[in-house]
Amino acid sequence: MSPPDIHRSSAIRSALNGHVVRRMNEALSKSAGTDAAAENERKKQRDFFQLASLIGSGADCVGQIQMATHIVKGIHPDPKVKVASNLNVDPIRLPGLPLVGSHVLAHSCDVDATGNGAFNKKIFEVFLLLMTEFEGVNILELLKRGDPDAVAALSNTPAQAVQWASALADIDAPRCARTASHTNAKQIYWLVGNDPHDDVGYHLLAPLYPTSLVHRFYQKLQHDQFSDATKAGRLARKSSEISDHVLHDYPNMAVQKLGGTKPQNISRLNSERRGDNYLLASLPPRWKSIDLKPMLNTDSMFHGFARRPDVKQGVRTLLAFLKSDPAANVATRERRDALVTELVGELLVFGAEVRTLPPGWSQSPDCHLSAAEKHWLDPDGVATAAEQSGQALPASSAEQISQAFGRWLNREMRDPLPMGDPEYLHWCALAQAELNAEEWEVNHAA
Repeated sequence: MSPPDIHRSSAIRSALNGHVVRRMNEALSKSAGTDAAAENERKKQRDFFQLASLIGSGADCVGQIQMATHIVKGIHPDPKVKVASNLNVDPIRLPGLPLVGSHVLAHSCDVDATGNGAFNKKIFEVFLLLMTEFEGVNILELLKRGDPDAVAALSNTPAQAVQWASALADIDAPRCARTASHTNAKQIYWLVGNDPHDDVGYHLLAPLYPTSLVHRFYQKLQHDQFSDATKAGRLARKSSEISDHVLHDYPNMAVQKLGGTKPQNISRLNSERRGDNYLLASLPPRWKSIDLKPMLNTDSMFHGFARRPDVKQGVRTLLAFLKSDPAANVATRERRDALVTELVGELLVFGAEVRTLPPGWSQSPDCHLSAAEKHWLDPDGVATAAEQSGQALPASSAEQISQAFGRWLNREMRDPLPMGDPEYLHWCALAQAELNAEEWEVNHAA
């Protein structure tokens, strides 16, 4: 090995020290308070995040920990890393699939540390330390290459530096000498042949716990549920105010605890989650069936349309936005028009649902809708009646429906906002553009 470059070796050590300081500051920021317990925790973190001791003690116990993206202990806590296989998979090399899986982590993946629970945290931190980049390459890769400057950066004592470098270069190596499962792990016989009675026609699958994917979902859920932006969005929704933040809900979710009172015995990332493993509801959807009835004894379809929950919410959102007196600029106009277009979209859905009723209901003496509304909601029934009576069938009802929509929306906004002809004409134009587009699609459908 060529003698190290003192300046380059010093620069590598400086990069390592910078990483350790950043991690220590992150840990210290979580230990607020002035009591003895908080101060003891801060002292513990300061003692832990010392470069020389972290590298030295990590090199001593590195063989008891497996760095992995898929682990056995998430399935059962007993298997040791030297007797059962854990996998450290690069998500970039996984094939893309139209499903959620570890392949979605291609651009950012948290590798886990599993094995002896007493050393998981230490080896995890050492691994993150060795992922520090220097001259475009992480230091772990430099150690694997036997880079003399990277080796010398580990210790001022050359022999000790070589010893530590040799141990740490294998930090991500498999601990199990051969591919193996465990009697307590889950196993699935998967038929690959044609005869289910032929034992040779099966592959034995041993599922592993996708710890990196689970951790990414945990991070996303924590943000979606508890971030400051989410809290502000919920408050805006409660107050019927405008918010650009999208709220996410996870109904019927369960929490599985891994590791009991000692989540660190499973893995480092499991310990960071305090053992929480979120399980999404695996249930069939429960549809809310719409009780569709012919629109009888009413003179406007908008009476029924306005009672729909999504329409009520859309009207509230639009009204709150207009009441907030937004600036008269392009962004405001685009936001307003988008909210109105959403209401028109609800109108199109409403019309499509009513058209699933048996044709002809609009010809009942109890149907008092306008001719345009009858034609739009019951086109087949109106066409049959016109054919039987010899009357001409209107070519389109889009313009009349758009005008009815404009009148309805003006009424909804008029209290407390002033609404007149300019607003009415604008609502009509937005509605007719959508209705014309729908009509064109229907007429040109294959």
